[in-house]
Amino acid sequence: MTQTSLSSLPGIYPLAGSILVQLRALFDDAVVEIARQCSSKGKLNAALLDQHQFVSYELALASADLLSAEIGCLPDAEISKLDADLALVAAGEALVSVTQRLETVYMGAGMGMQQLHALAHSADMVKFRTQTGHAGVLASIGAQVATADDVGAVNLSESVAMARDAFHRFAQEVVKPLAEDIHRENLIIPQALLQGMREMGAFGLSIPEEYGGSASNTSQDVLMMIAVTETLSEASLAAAGSLITRPEILSRALLAGGTDQQKQDLLPKIAAGELLCGIAITEPDFGSDVASLALKGDRTEGGWILNGAKTWCTFAGKANLLMVVTRTDTDRSAGHRGLSIMLVEKPSHDGHVFAYAQEGGGLLTGRAIPTIGYRGMHSFDLHFENFFVPDDRLLGGEGGLGKGFYYTMAGMTGGRMQTAARASGVMRAALYAAIRYAQDRRVFGSALMNMPLTQVKIAKMAARYSSCRKLTYAIGQRLEEGGSQMEASLAKLLTCRSAELVTREALQIHGGMGYAEECPVSRYFVDARVLSIFEGAEETLALKIIAKSLFEAALARSNSAVKEPAHVD
Repeated sequence: MTQTSLSSLPGIYPLAGSILVQLRALFDDAVVEIARQCSSKGKLNAALLDQHQFVSYELALASADLLSAEIGCLPDAEISKLDADLALVAAGEALVSVTQRLETVYMGAGMGMQQLHALAHSADMVKFRTQTGHAGVLASIGAQVATADDVGAVNLSESVAMARDAFHRFAQEVVKPLAEDIHRENLIIPQALLQGMREMGAFGLSIPEEYGGSASNTSQDVLMMIAVTETLSEASLAAAGSLITRPEILSRALLAGGTDQQKQDLLPKIAAGELLCGIAITEPDFGSDVASLALKGDRTEGGWILNGAKTWCTFAGKANLLMVVTRTDTDRSAGHRGLSIMLVEKPSHDGHVFAYAQEGGGLLTGRAIPTIGYRGMHSFDLHFENFFVPDDRLLGGEGGLGKGFYYTMAGMTGGRMQTAARASGVMRAALYAAIRYAQDRRVFGSALMNMPLTQVKIAKMAARYSSCRKLTYAIGQRLEEGGSQMEASLAKLLTCRSAELVTREALQIHGGMGYAEECPVSRYFVDARVLSIFEGAEETLALKIIAKSLFEAALARSNSAVKEPAHVD
């Protein structure tokens, strides 16, 4: 098979569309059946959900792959032939993944698999997979990727494109030259880089203009955040790509529930980069189980006394404003309804260890956690001992008591979209590092890039990167239009897993050099590994957000259908 342009094949898009419609119907059948098995009296049952964790996890992963394939196969008159071919390659890979995961789900749910197997082995599926997965086609596409100026293009508004270009120049000229030393020497992010970010207004991208930021008062500016985060992460995930995530989460929490005074006092300082932010949610015993958090806040005259520990608080040393999710209801059975947010101010510290003693005897200590990657930001273990927080730093004041979970979630959607963007940036860096190395490296008398296996690898890496990037921007657009926040978790789930695969292949193409710390691809590889863990571990996102949301929607449709009176002619 020597066809080099998949998108030019007659009927390939209707063929893909037909398969995707059938696969979506089979997916929906699985959602309905598992929702039925996990429910009692029309409502989801926590114990039953726990019994179906594995099939729910597989269903969430299938959901992400399926949505990505559907978006990738949408008509787009402006897309290049190469990007169209990459989208079809990604769709072919996704169809295999979704079919295999649904087989696991169907078996686990005790569902008949005749229709699923019929589709998997149908003439249409075989034809599409042959067209998109043929080694000769993939090798040809890989060779084109290696000589193309760019792949994975998305349509950006003029303002977003201008911002992305400005931050791309900053990332390449300021961040990239510092990235290797920050990683290999385990350095704190230098002041020069932070000052540059301040001057560019990076910390105010999610803050409305009325509070000193650059965000619109009528839009979340999700696409702007995606574009800027992505290009910063291409230069360095840890030294720049994650710097604007924490201020976005804290700012959105403030905008969702802060008092007027808190907004007026804190948001302009965050926007200016005067207050650097850290987010203290995770605890040693509870991980992503936010509802079970135990760091305690007790009332005292004029405020609250905090006692307990937090962990994986990124940038906590350098930050001088921490968003601390605190249990303010002594009744542990209150779960997430007993949580509030304390806005803790502290001095900024440059080291890996700090201690901040208050005049009244309160103490906050922190120690950076040694990690294999994601160095520069540094994640800290924190310990609060009789630490005093004044009443005016309880987010939302008295009206904010017990609403900390909801305020946190208001910020996490943006954080997850940023993480999807970060994953895209890391994938892009890894892809082009692999291409450059393969073009320069000669093996057995020829450039490594001329080897068919290398070309196939490059094609698959580029297809996955392009597909994830398109998914991220598409969901970002949906969020701008008021779409489902659950889909932000889908974007994070797929892009972060994909970043691990793409950076792994990039390192492999480098061979022994890829395993050497002097080679940037080794940094991309270890940095990518954290993406599936923070801003919501993939298991938590899959089970508690994605699968649960799918089941709730299926039950809602079912309950609505039952309530509607039968039509009688």
